[in-house]
Amino acid sequence: MNPQIKICSCNHTLPINAASARKIADAIGAEAVQHSDMLCRREAGQFLQAMQGVEDVIVGCTQERALFSELGRESVAPLRFVNLREQAGWSEEAPSTIPKMAALLAAAALPEPEPVPVVNYTSDGNLLIIGPADVAIPWADKLASQMAVNVLLTEGAAHGARLTERTFPVWSGRAITVSGYLGQFEVRWQQQNPIDLEACTRCNACITSCPENAIDFSYQIDLDKCRDHRDCVKACGPIGAIDFERVATGRDTQADLVLDLSRNALLKMSDKPQGYFAPGADVAAQFEAVLTLTQMTGEFEKPKFFHYKDKLCAHSRSGKQGCTACLDVCSTEAISSAGDKVSVNPNLCAGCGACTTVCPTGAMSYAYMRAPDTGSHIRTMLQAYHRAGGQDAALLLHSKQAGAALLLEVGQLARAGGRGLPARMIPLALHHTASTGMDLWLSAVCYGATQIVILMTDEEAPEYRAALEKEIRVAQTILNGLGYQGQHIVLLADSSASRLPQQLYAMSAAHTPPVATFHVAKDKREALDFALSHLLLHAPVAVSEVALPKGALYGSVAVNQDACTLCMSCVGACPSSALMDNASMPQLRFIERNCVQCGLCEETCPEQAITLTPRLLLGEEAKQTRILNEAQPYHCIRCSKPFATAQMIESMLLKLSGHQAFAGHLDRIRMCADCRVVDMMSTQEARRPQ
Repeated sequence: MNPQIKICSCNHTLPINAASARKIADAIGAEAVQHSDMLCRREAGQFLQAMQGVEDVIVGCTQERALFSELGRESVAPLRFVNLREQAGWSEEAPSTIPKMAALLAAAALPEPEPVPVVNYTSDGNLLIIGPADVAIPWADKLASQMAVNVLLTEGAAHGARLTERTFPVWSGRAITVSGYLGQFEVRWQQQNPIDLEACTRCNACITSCPENAIDFSYQIDLDKCRDHRDCVKACGPIGAIDFERVATGRDTQADLVLDLSRNALLKMSDKPQGYFAPGADVAAQFEAVLTLTQMTGEFEKPKFFHYKDKLCAHSRSGKQGCTACLDVCSTEAISSAGDKVSVNPNLCAGCGACTTVCPTGAMSYAYMRAPDTGSHIRTMLQAYHRAGGQDAALLLHSKQAGAALLLEVGQLARAGGRGLPARMIPLALHHTASTGMDLWLSAVCYGATQIVILMTDEEAPEYRAALEKEIRVAQTILNGLGYQGQHIVLLADSSASRLPQQLYAMSAAHTPPVATFHVAKDKREALDFALSHLLLHAPVAVSEVALPKGALYGSVAVNQDACTLCMSCVGACPSSALMDNASMPQLRFIERNCVQCGLCEETCPEQAITLTPRLLLGEEAKQTRILNEAQPYHCIRCSKPFATAQMIESMLLKLSGHQAFAGHLDRIRMCADCRVVDMMSTQEARRPQ
């Protein structure tokens, strides 16, 4: 691929000229980078000429994206845009931003990643509005002409909202539960109010007859005001819509979309499902939600953000719980326990990728983009940056939504006295900031990133911040333990465009090894092995191990040999083949490199003989098999075949001596399985009458 690259000084506000264009071209390996001063105006012909071909066209401007897209509408050439203005050149360090521009353009020139599977939604626009009558009814009246509206009232009208013509179904209830997602919501509730709105004809006889004015025009009875005269029941007569003796009955309905106007959202998870809107009492937020949901009729799709390998999962074994990292961090409740494995509902998944970040085994991996693709972007950007003469490169990871908007504002403020982004801070947009983890961070350090700054804004759920802080603590402990000085990985939570530059400029470059050449592997543990091997090879401090915080994904297993009976329950529970037996003799073996510290062995051990120690063992020793416990085999007293250990037999004799199956036949415990059956059959034969 030989893309045509167009960059513009934006009316001489960026440090772009013929010399800088040649420097960028050399850094990214392009035949040429064409520069302009007013590409969107008097030099637009250069853009049109580039669009006459079939090769990719990369434009270093997002300000005029709409204009360039319209000008290239008839072309078959793929068109991409890169923000060189706010993210690079508009900065107090503008003269030093050419290496950063090279990095951004180099990443844009990479081929598109392989497509991922998609998740489909179908919505017919069937909307359920839930909330107090004063809020729900007015919105239902407004939307009834556009959508199939249903209303579920949680309380009556305090300010005079009225149910008039029966243009849409109305129910009332309490104990409401909502489950599902766009196109497939299931809503359940308890019908408790004496007036059944499905039977009510809205004749107003009950309102007129009530001496306490306890019934409003939403036809709900305020039971705190009601004094049990039952005049309303008499007025309702044969209609029979009012029943004070009604037993609360469960009701349900389906909906494609849910507008929850309750004061407190019915769904409590941090990230709500597609098609569910809970704007609360904020009128502006209500208008925004309604504007969005009116467009959600039809067929929709989104990427399937994850890939799950159940064989690697360390969640559970035989009813014993091990790793719950992905369940704990999921902000949409898309992940649930499914026996020994977990189950992920792709329709509920919001694509944050936090589950893949915290997964110790790599059973859950991120697919949008895949780790090798993200690694390729990082490696390409850093290579171009260094080739263009850049120093002390830092990656600024941010989301494509709020994070990108924040950086845009930072860049714009730079033209009004602000500082803009530091020249060494290279922005990398992610679908979500929680989607990268230790494998990519450490790889980035190996590629020459002196810092990885993860920028979080108000859009991220609190679960993600806690998860990233834990991962950063482990990664930073490893780097510092190997002697690499400084703070390499920083979590920055700020939504202020005025404060952010000050924090970024205050950061000092951390120590890194010589630049590595490996590629990020698809498997998480393998990717970490590459990075750790490179870091160890060039480590300033010679160490054999690094102590890690509790919950780290590396560590050792210790066995109390006095308590262990070598029953091998731990071997059967281990999901990563870190614990192994020996087919030739009673022996428990361990490969520390494979251990993910899930705790299943500890939970499973009947003698409670196992303890975990989080640490990173370095060098070849981590890959070697070591013996945790062994014993001389116990031989069958009948055939002399080895079948257990002496300690295990002693334990069984103690535990089973009172068992009826062995009463008077304790020697059977000392026999192998085959001889035990023979002995039992011989005894039965001897007892038969001759």
